[in-house]
Amino acid sequence: MSNKLFREGRWQEAIAQYQKLLEIHSGDADIYWNLSHCYRQLNLLNEYFNVLQQGIKLYPTQGKLHFSLIIELQLNGRIQEAISIAENAAKCLPDDYTFQILKYLIVPLIYENQEEIKFHRQRYTQGLRDLIEQTSIKTTEEQHSALAGIGRLTNFYLSYQAQNDIDLQCQYGKLVHKIMTVNYPQWVVTLSMPKLQPNNKIRIGYVSHYLHSYSGTLWLTGWLRHSNHESFEIYCYYTGNEPDPITQQFQEYSDVFHYIPHNLSAACEQIIADKLHILVFPEIGMNPQTMQMAGLRLAPVQCTAWGHPVTTGLPTIDYFLSSELMEPENAQEHYSEKLIRLPNIGISYPKPYIPPVIKTRSDFELLDDAVIYLCCQAPFKYLPQYDFIFAEIAHRVPQAKFVFLRGTLLQPRLKRAFAAIGLNSEDYCLFLSIPERLDYLMINLLSDVYLDTFTWSGGNTTLEAIACNLPIVTCPGEFMRGRHSDSFLKMLGVTDTIAENEAEYIEIAVKLGLDQALRSTIAERMSQNHDRLFDDKACVAGLEAFYKEVCNKHFSA
Repeated sequence: MSNKLFREGRWQEAIAQYQKLLEIHSGDADIYWNLSHCYRQLNLLNEYFNVLQQGIKLYPTQGKLHFSLIIELQLNGRIQEAISIAENAAKCLPDDYTFQILKYLIVPLIYENQEEIKFHRQRYTQGLRDLIEQTSIKTTEEQHSALAGIGRLTNFYLSYQAQNDIDLQCQYGKLVHKIMTVNYPQWVVTLSMPKLQPNNKIRIGYVSHYLHSYSGTLWLTGWLRHSNHESFEIYCYYTGNEPDPITQQFQEYSDVFHYIPHNLSAACEQIIADKLHILVFPEIGMNPQTMQMAGLRLAPVQCTAWGHPVTTGLPTIDYFLSSELMEPENAQEHYSEKLIRLPNIGISYPKPYIPPVIKTRSDFELLDDAVIYLCCQAPFKYLPQYDFIFAEIAHRVPQAKFVFLRGTLLQPRLKRAFAAIGLNSEDYCLFLSIPERLDYLMINLLSDVYLDTFTWSGGNTTLEAIACNLPIVTCPGEFMRGRHSDSFLKMLGVTDTIAENEAEYIEIAVKLGLDQALRSTIAERMSQNHDRLFDDKACVAGLEAFYKEVCNKHFSA
């Protein structure tokens, strides 16, 4: 009965049945995992954590109980507990490589202060050395365990520390490549390709877990839609399993579309069989299976792009397809791959459909006379050294309301930042949950100013805000990942709201907050220039010129 209710998603009823069951006998590990999952679905986190810990006490060698507990503690800002559980899991399951990775490389989702960033940077650096030194892949069991470990995790959160990651990424990339080499030796050899005759099409493949509506790959539809099918044959490989209307677009724009969900070997075999000239990973670093595939040699030339805007460090990735407007002069120093600066922002982003305004501020419990500053980035993009900026703006704009859409983890930090200048953050900061896309767009349309994050700026969120004509305050960072919004506004020709430093950022945000006429003027200029930014074909021409140049170098008759 418990399992039936669980399968049907009747969480509260399933909890009652599981609890009755556990009163009769201690059950098995699956009961504890299922019961914890019920609590997670109901967002009852303390109960969720307690059940997992009870299960671990009874079944200390059940990896999925440890794994779920560690990851959820990390996601909920409880990093010291996560580290402690990871260290315990590594003792209970010494042969499971997953917990070696977690023990050494787990980092926080958010940081309390800059000292904590420095501490975890040093801890990760030493941990990576120790992990590499202690990794043994001599036996078949060790090889399979290491493969499974890197197939469950990536080092995604490292890059939010806002430092040059090239050395650490190269160390991790070599480790991944080494593990993939011993497991798939047939797929790491150099591939030769028949010479291209003048009338042959160049075969380009795009492989991703996210060929659906997802921020890291949504932009890719433009590359495909505007591609020259007389010169190029486009192959897509969808390795995820959440097909939607965007997936249909990928299928429509491809000459060949393969749907191979959650099957690493089958996907690799198909790519090899298709004899591509160039294989492109739109993003590497978000999905573990994609990272594994990228650690192999599946095409003579392999590229990644800025779906995840960080170098891969993988010796098997040859080029990083970026943007001339986003990259600073010294950008090659940030990449193990050869950097390719495509024209403009490097992508052809389809102009989003923006519906008419059909809701009011009162629908979201927002006051009509408030100055709404939209803060819509994921919490890990907000670094503690910039918290004071919100308080400074509030000090000078009494009607300010900062609307965070995913920022509940930031509440303690913001409370301290506002208290430091005698303000109460609760008077200014609102934390909304906006699960529906329509409501998300309504919030954009009803807001006054969009506050971009420092060091890692908005991508899709900024482009959608521009489509809603919402004035954007941004300050470009040191690395490409902190320069997205800056490049969008430059291409749009609306640069008044780009700041050079933190003080100027505050000035611009305050001026916009206090001057409705200025906001209207900037919104109107944004509206008139959409065509400069969206559906850009110049970058596709640049991309295809690069493909031809590479093929002339490698494959020409």
